[in-house]
Amino acid sequence: MTADQSYDPNNIFARILRGELPCEKVYEDEATFAFMDIMPRSDGHVLVVPKAPARNMLDIRPEDLSRLMVSVQKVARAVKSGMAADGLTIQQFNESAGGQVVFHIHFHVLPRWDGVPLRPHTGQMEKPEALKAHADRIRAALA
Repeated sequence: MTADQSYDPNNIFARILRGELPCEKVYEDEATFAFMDIMPRSDGHVLVVPKAPARNMLDIRPEDLSRLMVSVQKVARAVKSGMAADGLTIQQFNESAGGQVVFHIHFHVLPRWDGVPLRPHTGQMEKPEALKAHADRIRAALA
């Protein structure tokens, strides 16, 4: 790993984990954190991240990845149920050439409905009340 590929402790997800930036939390345990994507490609789009610092799939410790995947599955089940989705798309990107934008490993959990395409990633932020409403549905499914 080159110096320009090292973990940046000031990336946006690290700042969210430290409570320096707000988010609409969906789920948390001792190893992972899940929150609403503020620029969702579908209603109910959730991000799941480890609390351990890791840039991406290439450098995360295997034990942290295992715990992360358990949470991805748990959150995915709740997203599908809470959003009454027909299916899910799970995405994870590695390095810029692979589509990664935030360099803290994360999984996108996107609820999908038959015949409804994903919205393009426009950078447009969703209204906080819409994020909260979707999070409420997903949190209820986790309970």
